[in-house]
Amino acid sequence: MNSLCAALRLARTEQVGPRTWLRLVTQYGTPAAALDALPGLPARGRTQPVIPPLDSITREIDATLAMGGQFLTLLDADYPPLLRHIPDAPPVLSVLGNIACLRKPGIGIVGARNASAHGLRLAESLATELSDSGLTIISGLARGIDAAAHKGALYRQGLTIAAIAGGLDCPYPPQNAALQDHIAQMGAVVTEAPLGTAPQGRHFPRRNRLIAGLALGCVVVEAAPHSGTLITARMAADYGREVFAVPGSPLDPRCRGSNDLLRKGAILTERAADILPHIALFDPEQAVAEQHGTKSTPDLFTPLLPSAPR
Repeated sequence: MNSLCAALRLARTEQVGPRTWLRLVTQYGTPAAALDALPGLPARGRTQPVIPPLDSITREIDATLAMGGQFLTLLDADYPPLLRHIPDAPPVLSVLGNIACLRKPGIGIVGARNASAHGLRLAESLATELSDSGLTIISGLARGIDAAAHKGALYRQGLTIAAIAGGLDCPYPPQNAALQDHIAQMGAVVTEAPLGTAPQGRHFPRRNRLIAGLALGCVVVEAAPHSGTLITARMAADYGREVFAVPGSPLDPRCRGSNDLLRKGAILTERAADILPHIALFDPEQAVAEQHGTKSTPDLFTPLLPSAPR
């Protein structure tokens, strides 16, 4: 408990992001030692880091455990291996459900909130096929394509992971609260946000990197230009993961971003058979060795730089 308190307290310190957390722990050996050294370090700008009081961290831990949640830190052996190797890996994850799901091979499926009926059906059936093939379905619990992907995985009791932007006690959107509960029973819900965090726009890119970092590849089903869905796809490409895109009508603005991904080299996807040959269906620990620092990914995003959160 003491080591978790120190790790979480350092992660909740203002001005300490994921990269700084890892640098400090590497430099000083433990989160507790990094916390002790932090007040004496040069301030960034004119502001000294604000370390949260120990009792607030203890309350967060107790409340999370009371609702059936767990914590994983970068120092834990059970931390998701693919996520561990991204440059801005979250120092601490809060998880509802089965943490073993986070270590299984998975595929991200993301897309528009205001998806078309065809897009919703395709996302759901694709998730069911991929789940039947042994992949965990990873998405963001949003309306539209995300929710359809989760439901497709759950259709035949498959595994699915919901990466969320807020706290475990703040389902978003509220109408997906029952779906979040179902996912926690059949898979896992994961976040790096503290309890009580209501999702805001600035939180969603951080959520998107969880989807990209946990997955062996990312499938885009409908995405407008400059959408947050493209942020997830760009992150996946930056992390050396495969990017897949479902073609759509050029007359539908919801498909212009995903069609542009195809022009830039994403793998055209209409069914699971278009994905499976490109995904390693083995322990992600092995995938790390092949993907980390060795994979060459086409530049899908030179003309498209997404800026809005999903």
